[in-house]
Amino acid sequence: MRKVAIFGNSGGGKSTLARQLAAVTGLPLCALDKIQYRPGGREMPHDEYLGIHSKLLVQSEWIIDGFGCIASAWERFAAADTLVYIDLPLLTHATWVSKRLLKGLFATPEGWPENSPILRGSLNSYRVLWLCHRKLTPTYRKLVADSRASKRVYHLRSAADIDGFLRDMRQVSGL
Repeated sequence: MRKVAIFGNSGGGKSTLARQLAAVTGLPLCALDKIQYRPGGREMPHDEYLGIHSKLLVQSEWIIDGFGCIASAWERFAAADTLVYIDLPLLTHATWVSKRLLKGLFATPEGWPENSPILRGSLNSYRVLWLCHRKLTPTYRKLVADSRASKRVYHLRSAADIDGFLRDMRQVSGL
């Protein structure tokens, strides 16, 4: 496990899992939201984002958390040796977006750029929940099924799966 892409619908705990996995494995972590958005929540020019993303992919090790855009996501999935897909029930995703919103009223969520507008970001998360569920979820499920022969694939379908995955990673690393 040297190049890990963590992905899934909004509010699924991708950033939390990515931080914990980086701590366990020692792999460098890159949160795409911190690249794609500047402090205050302003979006970086798309070409600039794509250039930074491409430079990340040629590094020998990484954990990349987030989506970015369709083109960069599929480029990242192809470059990764390990795919971690968080595929929780839609209601769980929505509940966890709400939890992040409430916590975000008191502190910037980890993985978000400083001074990001939590309300605007959360409303955007709610907006994409159903779209991602309808359009990307079937594609992600096919990706993980098709990738099993060539990559390590972890298809996490519950909070218990996420906890078990981390527990297994700690055991492998001896922590």
